[in-house]
Amino acid sequence: MELLWRAERRNTLITWPDAVNERLDQLVAAGIAAGENINRSHLLAALVVHADLSPEFIAGIMREYRALNSNALDETNRSAAEQWPAVRRPGPRRDSLRSKLGGEQPDSESSAINDAG
Repeated sequence: MELLWRAERRNTLITWPDAVNERLDQLVAAGIAAGENINRSHLLAALVVHADLSPEFIAGIMREYRALNSNALDETNRSAAEQWPAVRRPGPRRDSLRSKLGGEQPDSESSAINDAG
């Protein structure tokens, strides 16, 4: 029997507010602080799997989400960031790109800087 977390994968594009993205990073950091081997994908999958499937529950959390002030998570995210380890964001690091180029900026960045001047 195959474990669910090792089953076939599907890519999903999600767009959401920056504060929600930061909150996801903080949730991952909380898992790391608890000693878990965790990443964003596994955490999101676990939250979906354990979410209540009742229409009333879904309607309730959607109403609560839609009523949140745009900076409602900022203070919570900041205080959590002070307590837990930093989470590496997905994608290439800006520093690693520069080190591959011998400290030079990639063409797209240098042309953007030249265009601005």
